[in-house]
Amino acid sequence: MKCPFCGHEDTDVIDSRDTEDLNAIRRRRECPTCKKRFTTYERPEESVIIVIKRDGRREKFDKQKLINSILKSIGKRPISYNKVIEIVESIERELRSKQSEEINSTTIGEMVLRRLKKLDDIAYIRFAAVYKEFKELGDIVNEIKMLQKQKK
Repeated sequence: MKCPFCGHEDTDVIDSRDTEDLNAIRRRRECPTCKKRFTTYERPEESVIIVIKRDGRREKFDKQKLINSILKSIGKRPISYNKVIEIVESIERELRSKQSEEINSTTIGEMVLRRLKKLDDIAYIRFAAVYKEFKELGDIVNEIKMLQKQKK
């Protein structure tokens, strides 16, 4: 590992340990030339998830895009940002556990709906209105009725 301070190409590892979430190894390093210390993190390389859009386009899975769409649906609801991050990370874990590296956007939308339905009815309806492309008020009314039946 190259020293970020002096550029020396060989540094010594003086301490290694797992991070709290066990997703990386934290290494404390020291440069034998300038004697400065720095930290590096070693993580496994993750495969790319490709999302197949409704119109057939393919694009790389964008975690931030998913966070933003959920944030829109929970606007002014009593749901923390951390909860949104939990939802997105659980979806990403589920996607990575699947055999295929390509996933339909509709599958991701259904995953979000399942989680929002358990969390907050209003956020669920807001997300469903966009995801299911409601065209008229009756579509929203029908979705609310279906939600009420499931709650009973």
